[in-house]
Amino acid sequence: MSERMLSDTGLDLLFRAARTHKGWQDRAVSDVLLQAVYDLAKWAPTSANCQPMRVVFAKSQAAKERLRPALMQGNVDKTMAAPVCAIVAYDLEFHEKLPELFSQADARSWFAGKPDAIQENAFRNGSLQGGYFIMAARALGLDVGPMSGFDKAKVNQAFFPEGTWQVNFLCNLGYGDPDQLPPRDKRLDFDQACDIQ
Repeated sequence: MSERMLSDTGLDLLFRAARTHKGWQDRAVSDVLLQAVYDLAKWAPTSANCQPMRVVFAKSQAAKERLRPALMQGNVDKTMAAPVCAIVAYDLEFHEKLPELFSQADARSWFAGKPDAIQENAFRNGSLQGGYFIMAARALGLDVGPMSGFDKAKVNQAFFPEGTWQVNFLCNLGYGDPDQLPPRDKRLDFDQACDIQ
């Protein structure tokens, strides 16, 4: 066992005891903590260090009201009650930042003028970063409630009308209410999901 391995406490915090929260305590999340979540998540790997994830933190009541019409009915109350809803997006112009982010090659030329490659890589690497974002939030003591129950076009129209950023998923952030958690659902066993060849 590696000395670099997290303790059981750390593994529980990030994975085994962590839950997807739908009910929230009435506790604010500071802007400083939101910045810390991003500043931790940004260090995780993406291909060619492309870092396409972009995040809008809908924290004010006005921002949440702009989001409300895009939410599926079952996601409205929990999103309005959460201290913050992170709109996790990806940037279709991520390649314009590659000259400063990736010094080993002219990575911008791999994407410029190639919309299919841009879309595929922005979505894949933005999704990777979205997963890192969830883990960073948990590592810093927040609970999360990621969601895909929303109208993508309405979110993009309300928050990204210029069209270069596209919403990937939503993630409520705050301090979860454990009394509102249902029993934990089963996960697939190794033999059901993996194959060593």
